[in-house]
Amino acid sequence: MIVVGGGIGGLGVAFSLTRQDLRVRLLESAPAFGEVGAGIQLAPNCTRILDDYGLLDEAKSLGVVPDAMVMRDAVDGDELTRLDLRDLEKRYGYPYLVIHRSDLHGLLLRACERAGVELINDAHVTSYENTDGGARVTTAAGETHEAGMVIAADGLHSAARKLFVDDRPVSSAYVAYRGTVPADQPRVKSLDLSKVVVHIGPGCHFVHYGLRGGAMLNQVAVFESPKALAGQDDWGTPDELDAAFARTSEFVRDGLPFMWREKWWRMFDRDPIMTWVHGRIALLGDSAHPPLQYIAQGAIMAIEDGWVLGEHVARNRAEDGTIDWSTALAAYEAVRPEHCRRVLTTSRKWGELWHLDGVDRERRNVLLRARDTYDYTFTDWLYGPTALTPDQEPEMFTPIPLDSVPVGEPLPAGEAA
Repeated sequence: MIVVGGGIGGLGVAFSLTRQDLRVRLLESAPAFGEVGAGIQLAPNCTRILDDYGLLDEAKSLGVVPDAMVMRDAVDGDELTRLDLRDLEKRYGYPYLVIHRSDLHGLLLRACERAGVELINDAHVTSYENTDGGARVTTAAGETHEAGMVIAADGLHSAARKLFVDDRPVSSAYVAYRGTVPADQPRVKSLDLSKVVVHIGPGCHFVHYGLRGGAMLNQVAVFESPKALAGQDDWGTPDELDAAFARTSEFVRDGLPFMWREKWWRMFDRDPIMTWVHGRIALLGDSAHPPLQYIAQGAIMAIEDGWVLGEHVARNRAEDGTIDWSTALAAYEAVRPEHCRRVLTTSRKWGELWHLDGVDRERRNVLLRARDTYDYTFTDWLYGPTALTPDQEPEMFTPIPLDSVPVGEPLPAGEAA
């Protein structure tokens, strides 16, 4: 097996396949393995898989298992709704975990090293092709690698995706700033790090939660860039950050000086595609389904992809150890693209909901305030066990039209989710 890409998705599938007694070579373009960013949220559909891999206890020791997720209005600071994450753990059987992205990446890298994955750096794959007996990749340096199967986990700008569709990343015109604050700072001492809190506002939102056992605070500030909307190349700059949050609460504005101002992340996704397999080449992770981050499922989907593929390999292995790759890949493609299509489209809609202004913002707030804390209508389709077959995929929720909400008249409790 060849896996292209040493991010969370690539490491996850490499580990999954070594559990099925396959020899895996992983090609990473960077000179060393590492992950850029700050915090990441892992819902029960992911921690369930980490538990199956024997990695959940280590992940919990590196992160924080929060008690609640709270959503507030970014302008007035009022609480809109919340999830009781301890009750959520009882419902789904596994915890909601927040962890530093580099810690999750390191955990998977160590697991791959223990499992015997062949890890190769400085191998930037530029082309893919099928062969009579499998598939071949070629690197920028002209080296070729061949195997019976190639998994392309090569990210948003995937070279392999070109085999499937002629498309480009889609700009949301939103940009994210991130930053971590040490625990000895007064801002951290004044916060309850047992909560994940998101402040949603007009054209912007702000997230904060604890990391590394409460040793640091993770903050994310996201906003729509006027420069991006105007078609300018220089967009997402710090002056736009400050302007975007000028209307928000004092608490949110006080967090902005702690953001890393020399680096920002422009937010792109791609339109969903339903074909992920081409001969003995298969897409995985962001190469197949890069999402916007609003429901925190990007890395989770990649980990799920690897787990599902490994399970179908196990189901389609003969007594002599040979694998019916055609059947295994068909089963993988039968279930994962539709699930990820739902996540991508829901992420876009959820982002629109977060960033409303005017009357629509008031209607949204009415809906959220009326939601019962223990109503899981909008999470059951996502946080339950990862489906291995299409019939296991839960039904989607039914959206509530905003224009059905009377402005200025709060709904009775329980009439919104």
